[in-house]
Amino acid sequence: MSQYIIGIDLGTTNSALAYTAAAPESEQPEVHLFPVPQLVNPGEVAGLDLLPSSLYIPGPNEFVEGALALPWNGRPQYITGQLAKNRGVENAGRLVSSAKSWLSNQSADPSQPVLPLAAPDGVQKISAVEASSQYLLHLRSAWDTAHPDAKLAEQIVLITVPASFDAAARDLTQRAAREAGYPEVTILEEPQAAFYAWIERNPNWREQVKPGDLVLVVDIGGGTTDFTLIAVTEQNGELQLERLAVGEHLLLGGDNMDLAVARYAEQQFAKKNTKLDAIQFHSLWQQCRAAKELLLSNNESAREEQPLTILGRGTGLVGGTIRGKITRDEIRQLLLNGFFPSVAPDAAPERQRRAALMEVGLNYASDPAVTKHLAQFLRRAAGNTGTGDFARPTHLLFNGGVLQAGAIEHRVFEVLNTWLLQAGAPAVIELRAETKHVDLMRAVAHGATYYGLARTGKGVRIRGGVPRSYYVGIESSLPAVPGMPAPMKALTVVPFGLEEGSKVELPQRKFALVTGEPAEFRFFSSLSRKTDVAGALIEEIGDDLEELSPMEVFLPAHADGAREEIVPVTLESNVTETGMLELWCVAADGRRWKLEFNVRERAAAA
Repeated sequence: MSQYIIGIDLGTTNSALAYTAAAPESEQPEVHLFPVPQLVNPGEVAGLDLLPSSLYIPGPNEFVEGALALPWNGRPQYITGQLAKNRGVENAGRLVSSAKSWLSNQSADPSQPVLPLAAPDGVQKISAVEASSQYLLHLRSAWDTAHPDAKLAEQIVLITVPASFDAAARDLTQRAAREAGYPEVTILEEPQAAFYAWIERNPNWREQVKPGDLVLVVDIGGGTTDFTLIAVTEQNGELQLERLAVGEHLLLGGDNMDLAVARYAEQQFAKKNTKLDAIQFHSLWQQCRAAKELLLSNNESAREEQPLTILGRGTGLVGGTIRGKITRDEIRQLLLNGFFPSVAPDAAPERQRRAALMEVGLNYASDPAVTKHLAQFLRRAAGNTGTGDFARPTHLLFNGGVLQAGAIEHRVFEVLNTWLLQAGAPAVIELRAETKHVDLMRAVAHGATYYGLARTGKGVRIRGGVPRSYYVGIESSLPAVPGMPAPMKALTVVPFGLEEGSKVELPQRKFALVTGEPAEFRFFSSLSRKTDVAGALIEEIGDDLEELSPMEVFLPAHADGAREEIVPVTLESNVTETGMLELWCVAADGRRWKLEFNVRERAAAA
């Protein structure tokens, strides 16, 4: 039996692990953050709250014998965490970063060894899946060393992903976990995890929201930006939460902003006839990240400017030190006007004209204006909320390291409230912790752990009931008629309102499945047929059923080499926590075939 529930934020820039007792004694169980042992310098291991999602591929003889030893591995193949991040500043050609974003990259195969992109000849490359697996392996090994009697593989484990991850990216995340020796993990969306973290640290959350409220979660991390809308509803006198819409996948975050500040500072050095090489620029980049967080903080005693110091190259390093500075006003103008401009509610991201040939890389957002993406998201979500031209949130919840900068948080409020004021709606209210503080960079891991408790009945769950009924086409078994296709029936596989995370088994009906050759599956949906129960067979497909894009697949036949086989099967359907319909065809001999597609109402699908 599992002793712990473990929530893991597998982040683009940083990862974290939180945990709680699986069978807590108190009504309000404590969620704890696990300090992750990692190399911070050669030969020095320290436990840090965050594990930088950085992997360094050391060269031969780059470190002395034993300098990379970890408590669980005396000679690791890779360096993971803080030392990897620091070493990568000096040698970017051996550093793997943003591996999570590569899992959802549709222009490259995440299972192929392409990272680091800038690796010179002779440096071994790895895939995004393997890099993600290494981060997870480090977390598992650290946990197992600290808990030898409660190994991670025996616990309940949840891993978070961006709300906009598609089925392939989620499957790759689960594959990385399997390769790292994890048990079957539950995947949870990061904005939902952030909301669960708020609930976990606010026992009186029901006093802060009421039925009819609409919560906007804005999650801006190191590499991605996510938007989610959660409605507060009421049933039988009890408050309930229902996720209404999620935004599209935006590769836009703190890394973009740090780079913008570093490029600006580089230009200031260039005006003094100082040209930085690649190593010096990476050092400048790291300093600009720290300067941004310091100068834009809420601390009243924060400085007005921050010095920048770059070591010279070659001999006489001290005498060749390059000095500069960057001010609060310069960073504010760069980031607030560039990434968070004041725009109208009908603003839309600009699509840049691209060259015919580009380097293989990540599909970064072409327009860095986060507020334009937010305006587009709220307009597209209006259909789910019935509020006219754009969805009008009543409450706002921030998450992600970028939003720890007070000036950025204030600008988002300012822009959003301007839109609401113009629409005659009340100003949005920020949801803050009342009892204890959880850093925005660590909230997702906390929230994932709390959600694990909620799944056991010890917490509040956000409902995401399927907004329509779904059907699979069943071809009638009738004699062939010239020029007429066989009549099609529709079997209800997902009834209206089925809560995500639910499973439906249909053992009462058997069907014939064609394997060993390409076959087409037809799917239908209906907004109006809300009373069809799972397993109901619709004899005639009318106008109240909308046909979706067909799915052509090749289902392998039996291993005996048969080219074609008709297999009697029963059906099972499972709507996952992240909104995917998994339709399983189950044969009597135990063989199983899976089909899946998205049943979530996405705000990005206009």
